[in-house]
Amino acid sequence: MGVNLSLVVATYNEEENIKDCLESAKDFVDEIVIIDGSSQDKTARIAKSYTSKVFMVPNQMMFHKNKQLGLDKASGDWILQLDADERLTLELKNEIKERIKKDKEEIDGYFIPRKNYFLAKFLKKGGQYPDYVIRLVKKNKAFFPCKSVHEQIEVSGKIGYLTNNLIHLANPTFSKYLRNANRYTTLTAQKLDEQKTSLGFFSWLNYLFWLPIKTFFNLFFRHKGFIDGFYGFIFAVFSGLHFSIAFIKYWEAKKLKKSFDLNGDWE
Repeated sequence: MGVNLSLVVATYNEEENIKDCLESAKDFVDEIVIIDGSSQDKTARIAKSYTSKVFMVPNQMMFHKNKQLGLDKASGDWILQLDADERLTLELKNEIKERIKKDKEEIDGYFIPRKNYFLAKFLKKGGQYPDYVIRLVKKNKAFFPCKSVHEQIEVSGKIGYLTNNLIHLANPTFSKYLRNANRYTTLTAQKLDEQKTSLGFFSWLNYLFWLPIKTFFNLFFRHKGFIDGFYGFIFAVFSGLHFSIAFIKYWEAKKLKKSFDLNGDWE
């Protein structure tokens, strides 16, 4: 009998997350595939207690390359791709079972609404819910372009929507949020370098004032982040500061003639 549903997770130093992720999915998937980017902690050891299909590979700064490898290694007719800090609910698992069992609409992938946990609260607004992500796809019908850290899987075919939530625990503490922000701003700074962004007055004005202010008003007012109170305010402020921090990193690298320390930021 063939494999109907494969779970794929790409990991790097996720010992705090991987067990709960796999526990939330192990009872209803037929196969678990882990692509581990040579973790320095217990991630691989924990993963091997759930599956024999743990593939050790170099850690990639464009992490989607390892996610794509996971899609290639999976043998299921359907593939559920998760991050280590995501959790399945019982309601979502039941819905997935029903959808892939019927499979009458010739749908090749599904958007799943994601609830994002920020500090001590699941955000309801500010563009953070429903945060639709493609996580369930048919084998050989989807791929990662591997061009942007926040890109979606691309699906060649019809895409449907599920209604039950995927839980995302990306930023349970402010320290974790800042570590993630450090990584993402470095990637943005590198992109500014690749685009040969000007270091002139108008670039400073754009990245230190206009984009941060525009982002804050967009998230806090237009997308009603104020409904989340102080949490929504902090999220909007630091989302805007992403552009300022990235630009300063870019300016620093140019002035000191140094390269971006992507490996250091991912330690």
